[in-house]
Amino acid sequence: MSAEIHCPGCGRDSLLLRAPRYEGFTRVGEDLSCVACGHAFASEDEVPFREEKKASIFTEADRSVVVDVFKDDPRGRLCRYCAHYVVNPFRQWCGLHRKEVEATQTCAKFNPKPPPKDPLAAVTG
Repeated sequence: MSAEIHCPGCGRDSLLLRAPRYEGFTRVGEDLSCVACGHAFASEDEVPFREEKKASIFTEADRSVVVDVFKDDPRGRLCRYCAHYVVNPFRQWCGLHRKEVEATQTCAKFNPKPPPKDPLAAVTG
């Protein structure tokens, strides 16, 4: 909620002051009051908060059309998703061209990886 209020005590738009209330060293609640005049509120339900007016500058008609950049697979033909792509701790390797590659390179001879097999399928039958 907003801390802006319309105070019934002074009739002005003001801010709400939340001061902690203690009994000994234990916090038992909050004292709510107007910053401008000090008018105290018994509970938060009694506080007349100002309504936030949202700016209605734009309408749904002003929104742009959603652009679909990828016609097919959004992953594209990146080496990372190729069946010939091999990764080890020291380099990234293309098994087809037998050279080092980066995961974000593309290739005309792209062959997608098959979907991973379920490791529990052999156990559960």
